[in-house]
Amino acid sequence: MKNAVNDGVWSGSWVAERLGVELAGDDGLRALLGLALRRNPKRAHLLVSNVLGKHVPQSPTVVYGHGFRLGRQVAELLSAAEARNAVVLGYAETATGLGHAVADGLGTAPYLHSTRRPVPGVARAGGFEESHSHATSHLLLPEDPGLLAGDGALVLVDDEFSTGNTVLNTIRDLHTRYPRGRYVVVALVDMRSAEDVERMERFADEIGARVDLVAAASGIVRLPSDVLEKGRRLVAHHDVAGCGSDEVTRAHAAVRVDLRWPHRLPDGGRHGFTPAHRDRLETALPEMAARLSDALPPDARRVLVLGFEELMYAPLRLARELEQVTDADVRFSTTTRSPVLALDDPGYAIRTRLVFPAHDDPADGPGERYAYNVAGGGFDAVVAVVDSVADTPALHAPDGLLARLAAHTPHVLLAVVPSYVPHAPERPAMLPEPLRGPAFSSYAPEEVGWLLQDLSDVTLEAPTEEREEAIQSGGAHYAESLPVEYQPSEQYQELFHAALDTSAARIAQAVGVVTEAVIAERSPRPVLVSLARAGTPVGILMRRWAQYRHGLDLPHYAVSIVRGRGIDANALRWLAAHHDPRDVVFVDGWTGKGAITRELAQAIEEFEAKEGITGFDPEIAVLADPGSCVRTYGTREDFLIPSACLNSTVSGLISRTVLRADLVGPDDFHGAKFYRELAGADVSVAFLDAVSARFPEVADAVGTAVKELMAEDRAPTWAGWRAVERISEEYGIHDVNLVKPGVGETTRVLLRRVPWKILARAGAGADLDHVRLLAGQRGVPVEEVGELPYTCVGLIHPKYTRGATGADGKAVNV
Repeated sequence: MKNAVNDGVWSGSWVAERLGVELAGDDGLRALLGLALRRNPKRAHLLVSNVLGKHVPQSPTVVYGHGFRLGRQVAELLSAAEARNAVVLGYAETATGLGHAVADGLGTAPYLHSTRRPVPGVARAGGFEESHSHATSHLLLPEDPGLLAGDGALVLVDDEFSTGNTVLNTIRDLHTRYPRGRYVVVALVDMRSAEDVERMERFADEIGARVDLVAAASGIVRLPSDVLEKGRRLVAHHDVAGCGSDEVTRAHAAVRVDLRWPHRLPDGGRHGFTPAHRDRLETALPEMAARLSDALPPDARRVLVLGFEELMYAPLRLARELEQVTDADVRFSTTTRSPVLALDDPGYAIRTRLVFPAHDDPADGPGERYAYNVAGGGFDAVVAVVDSVADTPALHAPDGLLARLAAHTPHVLLAVVPSYVPHAPERPAMLPEPLRGPAFSSYAPEEVGWLLQDLSDVTLEAPTEEREEAIQSGGAHYAESLPVEYQPSEQYQELFHAALDTSAARIAQAVGVVTEAVIAERSPRPVLVSLARAGTPVGILMRRWAQYRHGLDLPHYAVSIVRGRGIDANALRWLAAHHDPRDVVFVDGWTGKGAITRELAQAIEEFEAKEGITGFDPEIAVLADPGSCVRTYGTREDFLIPSACLNSTVSGLISRTVLRADLVGPDDFHGAKFYRELAGADVSVAFLDAVSARFPEVADAVGTAVKELMAEDRAPTWAGWRAVERISEEYGIHDVNLVKPGVGETTRVLLRRVPWKILARAGAGADLDHVRLLAGQRGVPVEEVGELPYTCVGLIHPKYTRGATGADGKAVNV
């Protein structure tokens, strides 16, 4: 029987004539593609590539060369920086080898391919659907949780680009998890219609990203309206077993070849393949190919290296190397899950079909597998390359692949590549992606990603007096429950808006100063990490200033830190996996006595010792540092930051964070709630907009203030901590945790805790209007003090019980 591609007849003519299919496009398109019929209710025809190495045996140099050249074209399209930070993603099963060759051509890019084989213990990083395929679900299972993150281009590789549906599904899924600004789609052939092209352009506009396409050739398939029915009838008429697939096979034991595959070298891109892996493979290939050559019979003149479904790249590289070290005519193709009609006609792309049972215990159960154009190919020897998961009794059974091959070639060799499985981590390799608005918080999704888990459906609120008694008695930690959200009166809301009008420019200047200090001293492209939740509005404003002043689009996340419990270590792990820890800058609204500053430093030290991950700088950048606790700040004055006046309604409708053992496991992010029901009272975005609108008018003042700041001695004096210790002793409290210095902390005492009294600096003006109003509503005395390092200090009721009274002997109102 003649080989399908060597007859001088276009291998798509049979289908084109009978279905009325027209293939039109670039010169050479027909040399790349043939046509066949498939058993698929969604698409009658199959474009059969002559250079992919899947259905048609081809020179491995030709197969690899096409992918490698496409990778070089991508490198030329991208800037040097974009190419250096790019990641390549290939599609299972047909494009796993092509995608890997593209990554090789790009040079420095890590590679990952989707898979239809779940791997126990490896967490899923994403998935998508391939609408026209017979097997739709694709999984993404990278060993490195950060592989798909970053701001470099994502290069998506498929064998053909027909409608664009698969690529759109992929980008849609990944863009929500790992948003980026550029995508490059690579295919051997671009066969989209004009409508498909327009749809892709609209989609790119919708997500605000650039999407380019690189293809070796382009064209279009014109289909008659009744093509599905015609195809169904043709398949029903001709669907008999392909040549050789039903022949009685003789007993045959394949000759095993020990490749001596390098230890812990991945067999492909299922879990990621890095440039370092590529270097190891290049070093090992000559010796492995020599072992294959030595195992071949000396008279073998035509040899097929046959890969296995998704395992395309390793056998392709082995075949290409074998082609260099032997005089034999070496060809390469792989087995497949895809059912295609075989028809022995020179004008048809699939001349023969071998059918055998699946032999890798597939997740979707047993079924048929296929090898096309192998029977009748005139091969003196076939080298079957499988991974160790597929080296099963079914492979060696009388009706298995090896026996089917033995019926059509005198020599069958078997090379088994160890199936690479990532080291089982002590904890899940993949943490969830950040929560974003509008599903979680009223902030725009690009403004902040919350490294938290959503506990919105859990009842966590408790009356303030119950919480205070439990906390002070040691029966509960303050982070194990939430206070009932304070609902501001109309008078209080008017105070908030008046304070915002008065202080917006002052806040804008402090935002500019602290952001400029961060960029100048910490990192030119910092990763802002706010301490939820008071730090979150400040982090968003800093991000906006960086955009306004420098055109920077900075990543911004919010994480939980809990006094006495430390920062969320899982959030730090996520950050380290996705960013350089040296670029991370922790952000908060203000300092009080510096307790959180100390908590963060201790937590980072413990995290580094336990995890072996270094580089995080524990110093916080704050808007206001009245406690003199940090070196990076916008001001050290204790003034009213209006976002301190409210709770969730000025913080994206997010609660304070929760850390409770029955809700937050050792591998979970800390929790928080999204108070969607408070949307009518939400001023979160209004606060941000009011401040950022003042950026232009304070820009010059910021420049001057930054110069002055850089010239100052900013070493922390911890004056605030000493003042708190003095106040604690002077008022007989004897617990610094019950002394909350500064306007922001005092406001929190009035909103969340059971206050005892408020100390106010004599002569403090409008900055304390809202404090006086809240204190009056709760029956809490405000005591003016002559010398006070803060504008005010809130004192929590010491040794609180529900029978406790205020300083004036009256019952505390809660």
